[in-house]
Amino acid sequence: MFQFIDQLDLVRAISSYLLLGQDSGVVPVIAGVGGLAVGAGAILLMNQMRAKDLKVQAQAVLDKAAAESENIKKSAELAAKEESLKQQKEVEKEANKLRNSIQKKESQLERREEQLNQTAEDFKKQEKMVEASQRRLTEKMQENSKRSQQLQSLITKQTNELQKVSGMKRDEAKERMLELLRDELDQEVGNEILKHERRIAEVAEEKARDIILTSMQRYASQYTSDSTTSTVDIPSDEMKGRIIGREGRNIRAFEKATGIDVIIDDTPGVVIVSGFDPVRREVARQSLDKLISDGRIHPSRIEEIVAETEKEIEKYIIRKGQEAVEEVNIGGVHKKVVYMLGRLHFRTSFSQNVLRHSVEVAFLSGLMAEMTGLDPELARRSGLLHDIGKAADHELEGGHPKIGADLLKRHGENETVVHAALGHHDQLTTDYPYTLLVATADACSASRPGARRESLERYIKRMEELESIATDFGGVEQAFAIQAGRELRVIVSAHDTDDSKAAKICRDIAKAFEQQLTYPGEIKVTVVRESRFVEVAR
Repeated sequence: MFQFIDQLDLVRAISSYLLLGQDSGVVPVIAGVGGLAVGAGAILLMNQMRAKDLKVQAQAVLDKAAAESENIKKSAELAAKEESLKQQKEVEKEANKLRNSIQKKESQLERREEQLNQTAEDFKKQEKMVEASQRRLTEKMQENSKRSQQLQSLITKQTNELQKVSGMKRDEAKERMLELLRDELDQEVGNEILKHERRIAEVAEEKARDIILTSMQRYASQYTSDSTTSTVDIPSDEMKGRIIGREGRNIRAFEKATGIDVIIDDTPGVVIVSGFDPVRREVARQSLDKLISDGRIHPSRIEEIVAETEKEIEKYIIRKGQEAVEEVNIGGVHKKVVYMLGRLHFRTSFSQNVLRHSVEVAFLSGLMAEMTGLDPELARRSGLLHDIGKAADHELEGGHPKIGADLLKRHGENETVVHAALGHHDQLTTDYPYTLLVATADACSASRPGARRESLERYIKRMEELESIATDFGGVEQAFAIQAGRELRVIVSAHDTDDSKAAKICRDIAKAFEQQLTYPGEIKVTVVRESRFVEVAR
């Protein structure tokens, strides 16, 4: 179409040029221009025909586009209808579900309504039954009230008759009946208590016996019969003179250096060392052995040997204490306590070595603690240290329990261990169960066969000596030595003595024992003063 317009402009231009040529006299060019005009016309005709074809094609395209749009529209309408049908089906499906759910709920509601109706009917029946029961109860209560009134009138009548017969008022009779009931109940309660106490005592005794026997069987210790000797053997009696020295200077130097008395008598081949301190006695014994073996006996040599022996004994004591602590498997023991524990190796009680006795008590206490649910380590610690006071009872005033308790308390031991040392012979309370265990183990260790030896004659003599010293005091009627001589019970006359005089007698007897006797541990003196009044009904 654009080409057609350009060609038309060209024809117009040539026409204008021809007109201008006439004026200018250019005639020869006309023929060429005419040919161009004819060609342009032909071209114009062809372009017109082509334009018509283009219009026809455009119309065809438009018709085709209209048809395609119509088809697309119809397809869209069909898809919309299908989607609408699909959504309608989904809506109907959901509606069916809701309808079914509503029907189920309606049926449930109907069943609940039926149940409620049934329950309401049951309630009505129960109300009727309750009303009937109330009526019956009311009738019975009225009947009981009538009977109660009748009984009360009869009781009142009988009470009045009883009061007339017995001559007692109502309150007095009531009090008398209550008193009789109380006496009867007290007797029954007492019988029940005694029965349970006997049964508990039997069970407890049997259980305690089993625990003690099991502990003793589990701990099999060798019998301890070591004793600290106080005699020194000499090769000949000539050595006695050398020990004494010129004018007694050697024996005086020895006694001064050791603090121990040396007894030289007519006994052949023996020199006796005597002293209350077992450690010093052992130092003296070993020093004297060394001097006799060396042969050089003079004051300076005596001092040198004694000093050397003291150092050896100190190391030996510490080693013995550490060995005992390690054997019992306890820790945290103060160095001073370990040292005092080692000193017990040189202490004996009726031929029983006190250190081995303490170790044995520790193991027995630990075994019994395991079987009774207590702490075995604490029990072993309490058992090992219970007799620690015996290492210093010759230096301090008081019995070994008090001395040991003070020593342990000063060096940081806990209250349980301190009380075990203080109260393992007496003051036994259930507040301190470990003290009871230690006391039991102590008794087992001391009383088992072979542990302690003493001749029967010596034992009887010692008991008689205790009793005779006590009976020599005025006002004393009887004296009994008990607990193997550890305690003396004295009975004084209630007419000849009063409380203050009885206290003085008790103290005097204890002082007499300290001055006149030699004994291990301590002796407890108990003075009893009582008045008895006896009447015989005939």
